[in-house]
Formats: sequence, structure tokens, C-alpha cells
Amino acid sequence: MKIGNRSIGLGHRPYLIAEMSGNHNQSLERALEIVEAAARSGADAVKLQTYTADTITLDSSRPDFVINDSESLWNGYRLYDLYDEAHTPWEWHKPIMDHAKALGMDCFSSAFDDTSVDFLETLGVTAYKIASFECTDLPLIAKVARTGKPMIISTGMATVGEIDAAVQTARENGCGDLAILKCTSTYPATPENTNVRTISNMRDTFDCEVGLSDHTMGCGVSVVAVAFGASLIEKHFTLRRADGGVDSKFSLEPDEFAQLRVETERAWQSLGQIVYGGTKAESGSRAFRRSLYVAQDMKSGDMFTSETLRIVRPGYGLDPKFYEIVLGKPVTRDVAKGERVSWDMIA
Repeated sequence: MKIGNRSIGLGHRPYLIAEMSGNHNQSLERALEIVEAAARSGADAVKLQTYTADTITLDSSRPDFVINDSESLWNGYRLYDLYDEAHTPWEWHKPIMDHAKALGMDCFSSAFDDTSVDFLETLGVTAYKIASFECTDLPLIAKVARTGKPMIISTGMATVGEIDAAVQTARENGCGDLAILKCTSTYPATPENTNVRTISNMRDTFDCEVGLSDHTMGCGVSVVAVAFGASLIEKHFTLRRADGGVDSKFSLEPDEFAQLRVETERAWQSLGQIVYGGTKAESGSRAFRRSLYVAQDMKSGDMFTSETLRIVRPGYGLDPKFYEIVLGKPVTRDVAKGERVSWDMIA
């Protein structure tokens, strides 16, 4: 899979996406600062969200449209007010995307309805994201697929059947470059609810690139996800959590994202292949294994005893497994303390 000029897959360093979401706090200047900080922190892409309050929900105060969850960061919010506060003004998209491109990053967006897809097409975006709550919106997935652009679908609470329907819809409508993200739709998410073992199963089941949309704090969960086959990692990104904002509490700051870049790359580098018996890089360490050595000067005909035969470092003599065989055997010549024990000195 490719987004822009970047190849994405198990043979490449994980592709890191800095999700701006509403962390611009309705300031274009801050949004551009976020882009710059993401570039310095090693992000491969900055992601936006393209909607307005009117395109994503209804202006209603009926109970269905008010968040009633004491565990939610947004408890008590009307959906309309939350999305109005969090949305990225559409006139900001081009300057943000141009700034990201100038800094060597991809910049694309989550599309939430037909109008957002049509708008993003006018900007020539390199890819599309489908948010986890839109994973079951098959008409939206079909429309995005018909653009021919790479697509990333967060799966959130979707069942295997719902993910399969999303994947098949994307493919049937022309999407050639497809990735799906394991995602826990809580904000923030806990490591206990992330279940990254699912990632390797998703790769086998749906035969496409798989990653993690990570709402946990820190980078530990993302690092483990790479070990289970994640080739993309998405994290919410902010300049400073202390500045507030709708997503700030579960977003990484620049130094934390920089650590994510370092540690996910280390995790990817460490995967390697199934290897036993040491690597070429370890060849010099063979000296630090144990082996059989002469522990005292011996005359020809003297027999090895526990005083004259020792299992010590380095590892140039006979293997320690031969200790009992050599013990009690006479030497065929004079040998000195510190000589490696070899078969030619044993009668």
C-alpha cells in the first residue's frame, strides 16, 4: 500500500499519523503550529476531520442528541455543540494541507458525508480516512472508494461481519490500497480494552494492511501493536494538553510523539525473522560462553581431575557437555594451565 510517496507494509517502518482533530481550538495559527510540531516529531502524516455540525448531526436537544455518560469527557454536551466546537473550518483545509506538504508530510482527512468527499476531492487529497463510527456507513465507503484514493478504515466496535462488509464494499467500488485499524472507541482508551492480539488475526482474515488507532496514553500499546503486525499507527496530537480542547486529554504532546516514532521503529526493527543459534552480529560474543580448560600444569599421562579440568569462560575449548567424558582421561602430552582442552590431548 502507498500513501503519497510512502510505502506502507510489514517491510517498512510503521506509518505514523498525527490526528489533529479539534486540538486547533478554533485557531488557524495553532493548527499550523500543530503541523510544524508534528513534522519535527517524526509524523508521516497529519490528519484532519472534514465535517460541520450540520453535516454530522441535527441541531436538536432531544435526549438522543445529548451525551449522557458520566465516564465521557463530553458528558452533558449536545452533539451539535460538541461538533461545532471541534470541527475544522473547511477554508482552513488548504493552508493546513499546503503547510504539511511543504514540510514533507502527507495530509489527508476523515470524510463524514458526500459533501466532505466532494470538497476533499477539490483539494486533491492523497488518501481518505473513515472514522470508526462511520465504519458501517457503506454508502460513504463506496463513494470514497470510487475516488480511487487509498482508504483507511477504523473498525472500533464493528463485528467481523461489519468489517467484512466495509472491506468488500471498498474493494467492489475500486479501492486498491486499503488499510483497517484496530480501534477502541473510548476516549481515552485503556490498555486492558485494546486487545492488540486482534491485529494479526485481522491481517489474516481481511488480507490487507492493518494498524492501530490508539486512544491510550503513552506509546507502549502502539509499540506492542507493531509486534503484532501493525503497519500504521494513528495518535491524537496536540501542542500542550494543558491548553485544553475537546481531545486534549488523550492526545500526545510533541516530545511524546517523538518517542513514539523512535520506539515503534525500534519495535519494527526488532521483529526480524525466526532465528536460532545466534546471528552474525553475535559471533564475537562466543568468547564469553563456557568451555573446558586445563586448570593446572599436567605431565603426559596425568589424568584429568576436578582440580585440573574446569568449565570456565572463554568458549574456545570443548563444550561443557563433554566434562564427564574427559574427567579421568589421561593427557597424551605435557599441557599447561590455560590451554584449551581438545580431543587431540586426550588419550
